[in-house]
Amino acid sequence: MNYPNGQKKVISKKASSGRANKSFSNRGMSLEDDINTTNQFYLDVNRAIIHKKPTPVQIVNVDYPRRSAAVIKEAYFKQASTTDYNGIYRGKYVDFEAKETKNKTLFPLANIHEHQINHMRSIVEHGGICFILLRFAALDETYYMQAEKLFPYWHDKLNGGRKSIPYESITQDGFHIPLQYQARVDYLSIIDKLYF
Repeated sequence: MNYPNGQKKVISKKASSGRANKSFSNRGMSLEDDINTTNQFYLDVNRAIIHKKPTPVQIVNVDYPRRSAAVIKEAYFKQASTTDYNGIYRGKYVDFEAKETKNKTLFPLANIHEHQINHMRSIVEHGGICFILLRFAALDETYYMQAEKLFPYWHDKLNGGRKSIPYESITQDGFHIPLQYQARVDYLSIIDKLYF
């Protein structure tokens, strides 16, 4: 199979034998894989430049049996990460987090950290486009939620309120993103509606 970006995918008979019962959108790809595929498509067609942020790591111990086979034995995160992705689209800075849950009825706010919320607030205050992509894996549904819509739920949690966002609220406050072939999670179409 040839993909639009020129890469080839070889499908073995063993891998394809049980696939007839699976839908196109449920082939084991995680939200992160789908976003990475989408971002590569955006880059290939020169629509946007969005990349996954590298996690800063301090390497402590490396085993060098030979130069070409160095193995990191011990490493630590240098600092807490902010959000997963950032880049530029139509002259605007874009920054977002991606989260996946197996829960069908709510999204647990424990999956988000305070330093991430603080970072998202800073992006919004400086005029950037900031959001979260939420995937309900069991439902095979992905939603775009603006950071500004997320903040009240976080505030309620800090003040003793709910520690989750109900699925119904996400469907009301967010935007459903149907899975597609090339731009698997086409979040830029939502940004176009909201900002352009």
